[in-house]
Amino acid sequence: MTDLREWEKERQGPLLIAGPCVLESLDLALEVAEFMRQAAREYGFYYVFKSSFDKANRTSISSFRGPGMEKGLSWLSEVRERVGVPVTTDIHEAWQAEPVSEVVDLIQIPAFLCRQTDLILAAARTGKPLNLKKGQFMAPWDMKYSLEKARAGGAELVFLTERGTTFGYHNLVVDMRSLPIMRTLGAPVIFDATHSVQLPGGGQGASSGQREFAFPLLRAAVACGVDGIFMEVHPQPDRALCDGPNSLPLSDIPHLLAVIRDIYGVLREHGIS
Repeated sequence: MTDLREWEKERQGPLLIAGPCVLESLDLALEVAEFMRQAAREYGFYYVFKSSFDKANRTSISSFRGPGMEKGLSWLSEVRERVGVPVTTDIHEAWQAEPVSEVVDLIQIPAFLCRQTDLILAAARTGKPLNLKKGQFMAPWDMKYSLEKARAGGAELVFLTERGTTFGYHNLVVDMRSLPIMRTLGAPVIFDATHSVQLPGGGQGASSGQREFAFPLLRAAVACGVDGIFMEVHPQPDRALCDGPNSLPLSDIPHLLAVIRDIYGVLREHGIS
């Protein structure tokens, strides 16, 4: 099943969106996608591979941005076909929506751009499901208006993703109230565990992060009630070309998914969704 609208109807397990922050190589993308596919299947998650072909919002002009759209989309297509999983990536400009929609199953709108009307409308008009990441500067109630833009453009399935809120300089905080608040807007809600522990611009020309807090926040978010989770993962996070400090190592994923599965199970037992 690669159509997210089918997942929305059947809800066969919570959604899991994960992958390296940026596409570094085809081999790495295939390695991560295959590992995550198997782990997701074992623990009852519906998996979507995520990685960016271009990180246009890197802190420094010298930071690695990715392979570019043409090569990046070819790699995402390879992952989709060879691993057999749906794929997603983010766009930064309205003109990118159409060519990206020909490859991916879900289009992501970055947090910094979640109010960009033309970008959201262009993505929505492709007919693909959208993932709107809540801006670090946004109140959860105000995502109502981004959601309205997406639906006005024709998007039938839209996810809202929490990824932390600006808390002073170089820091984010997660207000768990935002998760049930955004669910009242009538869209599935995703919790982004790894961007929520990012330290934006905290690494002298690059963002830093505190990956040790990702799992505790993830447990809390699932207990609050979310429809899925988002994580940046990498075989060797300390060598990742983007967002390494807040990415999780693949070796931690089986234990993490086992715990999260059990929390979802307890919620179901008590009729909490």
